[in-house]
Amino acid sequence: MFPKVVQVIPMKDYSVYVYFEDGKIVRYVMSQMIEKEAFYPLKDIDVFMDTCTVLNDTLAWDILKNRDNAACLDIDPDTLYGLPFAVEQIA
Repeated sequence: MFPKVVQVIPMKDYSVYVYFEDGKIVRYVMSQMIEKEAFYPLKDIDVFMDTCTVLNDTLAWDILKNRDNAACLDIDPDTLYGLPFAVEQIA
């Protein structure tokens, strides 16, 4: 079981700082991820920035802005913890 995400901070370069409950802080570059069909809505930088949040204890985008855990775009926490898109580990 991997640590839960407690905070996310999206950046205008399509990266996201992700803070895990175990103290690990990682910056993920999501520009490759948004090329996948499921993540196409995030190509709009305003959508990427404005809907980035924590849902289901992981990095998510609340596209409909209704905090519905079943209707968001999220990344499985196990997958997120080991994503190769990490470019910087701060802690």
